[in-house]
Amino acid sequence: MAGRIRDEDVQAVKAALRIDAVVRDYVQLANGGGGQLKGLCPFHDEKSASFYVNPSKGVYNCFGCQESGDTIGFVMKVEHLSFVEAVERLAPQVGITLRYEGGSYVPGRQQGERIRLLEINRLAAAWFQEQLNGPEAEIGRRFLKERGFEREAAAHFGVGYAPAGFENLTRLLRGKGYTDKELLTSGICSEGRRGPMDRFRARLVWPIRDLTGEVVGFGARRLREDDNGPKYLNTPETPLYKKSHVLYGVELAKKEIARSGRAVVVEGYTDVMACHLAGISSAVATCGTAFGEDHIKILRRLLLDTAGSEAKVIFTFDGDAAGQKAALRAFEDDQKFAASTLIAISPGGMDPCELRIAEGDDSVRNLIDRASPLFEFAIRSTVARHNLDAAEGRAAALDACAPIVAQIKDASIRHEYAVQLAGMLGILDERFVVRRVQQVAQWAAERREGRGNARGQQRPGQQRPGQAPPEPAAPVRSAFRLDARNPQQFVERELLKLAVQFPTLVAPILDAFSPEEFVTPPYAAVREAIASGGGVTAGAEAADIWVDVLREVAPDDAVRGLITELAVEPIRTRRAPDTLYAGEFLVKLRLHAVARRVAACRVQLQRLGPNASAEQTEAVQRELWGLQQYEGELRSRGAAAL
Repeated sequence: MAGRIRDEDVQAVKAALRIDAVVRDYVQLANGGGGQLKGLCPFHDEKSASFYVNPSKGVYNCFGCQESGDTIGFVMKVEHLSFVEAVERLAPQVGITLRYEGGSYVPGRQQGERIRLLEINRLAAAWFQEQLNGPEAEIGRRFLKERGFEREAAAHFGVGYAPAGFENLTRLLRGKGYTDKELLTSGICSEGRRGPMDRFRARLVWPIRDLTGEVVGFGARRLREDDNGPKYLNTPETPLYKKSHVLYGVELAKKEIARSGRAVVVEGYTDVMACHLAGISSAVATCGTAFGEDHIKILRRLLLDTAGSEAKVIFTFDGDAAGQKAALRAFEDDQKFAASTLIAISPGGMDPCELRIAEGDDSVRNLIDRASPLFEFAIRSTVARHNLDAAEGRAAALDACAPIVAQIKDASIRHEYAVQLAGMLGILDERFVVRRVQQVAQWAAERREGRGNARGQQRPGQQRPGQAPPEPAAPVRSAFRLDARNPQQFVERELLKLAVQFPTLVAPILDAFSPEEFVTPPYAAVREAIASGGGVTAGAEAADIWVDVLREVAPDDAVRGLITELAVEPIRTRRAPDTLYAGEFLVKLRLHAVARRVAACRVQLQRLGPNASAEQTEAVQRELWGLQQYEGELRSRGAAAL
């Protein structure tokens, strides 16, 4: 079991790492206003960016799923790590050697399982690369050279060689202190008759890395005719490696994907290498599985794929039947992208690696640049499967193609392709085809919105009589939400955002405000947390740790989450927040409090009535007069009257 890391080492790791630098390994961040950054949340699927990061405070918050926390919390959540594992993962990035309580720390023995498995993969990757230089690896070097990859290219992508033999790597890793259980769990070894043995033997090996560049698995290609195994052998599913969650080359491609707004999806490791060497450095590939929903989520976060963006995802597939089938499968996921989806198929049906060998780097770049919309390919491929010489064939083709055209997001382009579809099918009545496509598009929209058919006709996805109802959606953890129509709540929230993000702007005045001036219960709880943390005056003196202090003194997770929200939500001003802006909200909050007391005095006078004593009535009237004078002073002098 992992030991407790010393608090000062944990704080040193947090202080040395900017949260936005850590988050950018997983999410493309754009300017969110007020010093905040925003992107697509890595913890839930969304179409618009609701994930905010505050670099100066070191915290993040998603206004969609309510996940929030600091740098360590983000890594724990996104990588499914314990606290100790997350700190151990981050510490080497900033050169910090961790110390553990009790003095009983033995290097490597108290680390979490994930850290140990990453070390095994890191050692294995380095060892495979060394073996590529040995005499046995001549067959592997020849394979690479025949495909246009010199040693520099192999080194850049970390390509290595696994020698023949059953225990070469196994013995090495055992000698480093790793247990048989760890070797089997990592997937580097498989179970043999006499214990663990090398999984990869006499093969070229590609390391598969996650977004942060850590090696999580391997893909190995067969080289010899007497090898009876599959052409490509990948690491099995492990705690680190899940093939549906990784994209080969993504650690090299992520910056270019974010910069260019374009991702290129190819089919194999050598295709990724060929594209990158040809200047298409945004290319990635799946690892022995079809392109799926989890891959989409990775690319959408890297592209900042939101409505209105000009992002593009280009698929390259072989021109054979299998490639066409894969392309049509990709088109089924088109609606999960806000980006435009395109397809690139070379005239000869060659993949990017073959094309580069045959015609050079320019041909690979031209292939990608000439990509056409994926829906166009899907339409033409579907039409080609039908006999258009017969009326029945044309009708069947229309039935098959109308749903494809109906999926096109842009209404004007959808209409244009409906007209073109009529021409492809040889149907003279274009308006009939256009109406059919519109009808299918309307049905699809109603189905997405969950509306039924007024005429009682069943449509795709509608529940049949006797059919079990769908599983209820899992409840989303709720958090307090601002009522935009409530000016009191708006003022309280804006003032608390200033208190959390810019305590110097409201110190020391806010500390003198009565807790009762915050009447919205969640905001009152945050105000109490500020007081427990020493007030905004203390926050102004230690601004770099102020959010951490508030999160620490928060009474529960709900208040802690609200504090994080307030720390990342942009301030509602186009100019930089300053004392003038802060003063406006301090005055507004006090004016709300004065207005409530004025109303209470008037109610009290009404309740006293004509039979009250003169002393009682005069006391209330004096208070009312004083409040009205103070209100006038606040309105004329502003924050100077506080």
